[in-house]
Amino acid sequence: MDEKEMELWKEEKRRKKAQFAAMQNQPYEVKVKRAELRAIEFVEKLDEMDMEAHVSVGGLDSITLLLFLRKIGIDIPAISVSSLEDKSIQEIHKELGVMPIKPMKSKVNIIREFGFPVISKKIAGRIDTLQNPTAKNQTVRHAIITGECGEQGHFAKNSRMKLPQKWLELFAGYENENEGTGYRIAPFKVSNKCCQFLKEDPCDRYAKEHRSAPFLGLMASEGGQREEALVDHGCNYFGKTVIRSAPFAPFLRQDLLQLALDLNVPVPKIYGEIKRKPDGMLYTTEAQRTGCSMCGFGIHMEKRPHRFDKLRERNEKEWKFWMYSCCTDTETGEKYGWGRVLDYIGVEWEDRYVDWEKEQMSIFDFPEVLP
Repeated sequence: MDEKEMELWKEEKRRKKAQFAAMQNQPYEVKVKRAELRAIEFVEKLDEMDMEAHVSVGGLDSITLLLFLRKIGIDIPAISVSSLEDKSIQEIHKELGVMPIKPMKSKVNIIREFGFPVISKKIAGRIDTLQNPTAKNQTVRHAIITGECGEQGHFAKNSRMKLPQKWLELFAGYENENEGTGYRIAPFKVSNKCCQFLKEDPCDRYAKEHRSAPFLGLMASEGGQREEALVDHGCNYFGKTVIRSAPFAPFLRQDLLQLALDLNVPVPKIYGEIKRKPDGMLYTTEAQRTGCSMCGFGIHMEKRPHRFDKLRERNEKEWKFWMYSCCTDTETGEKYGWGRVLDYIGVEWEDRYVDWEKEQMSIFDFPEVLP
């Protein structure tokens, strides 16, 4: 790709992003109608291809998608690796007739074999590459350290392949000899393979066995790799290896919560309730997002009480297992868990979090001293 082709490619990316941003800024009612049209178009296209459709269900977003599809007359199977979800989510799945499917590996075996899912899916994948050097990934490893790409990366300099300096300092020591650097080596493995074995592969297996393609409750507003893929490919995507529909792709969080209210969606207890702030903004009173109890993507950006604090409140026995003893150090034989990881990246966890605003006492708590 020469400079002219590169500039055209960049211009096309900018055009798509601007077009998608315009869709995100449309009124709620327009976005809901658009979602209905995209969903119907997806099913009609699958009919032409002699294929079926299903809904992949997890938390509140995809539960809302399931009930939205049923409301507009698309009554299709719903599947979920429900065992990964919070018990309150599992209860809703049962109520709605969601079909449980099994993960390819257990959560603990994935961490022991591949490593901890921490920071973000993209960054964890790059750290995984550094921790598992081969002759084939040498150029990629150099790009992760320096930002300098080879032929496949059009020999770009300062590319986005480079890890942010904070994570280079903590995780890039495997390349010190090759790059002349003095970075640290983490005392644990890191990987982004958890989703693949826990959710993606089991759902892909179901899709192949039933010649079916999924509806997914993804929104570009969630950011990260999801945003990039949805902006590039839109709501409905018919690729060579991937076929999927994400009718909520242009939704913002407010749109999703409003639709959940409009459809009277049963909200799992882990989210609390959907409430409205004085300024009109909708929110969930407990968890804003949910996921596996062993997932650490984004934990470094959460304020306390973070997800592991909340796990401690719900199930201290499970919390202790994940924090202290889910893994064994191969060199020392010492048991360790997420506690080692969080200490290393600077996230507090071991002291029991107390919300002092809620705990603050009032004289009215002691009626015997009132005059």
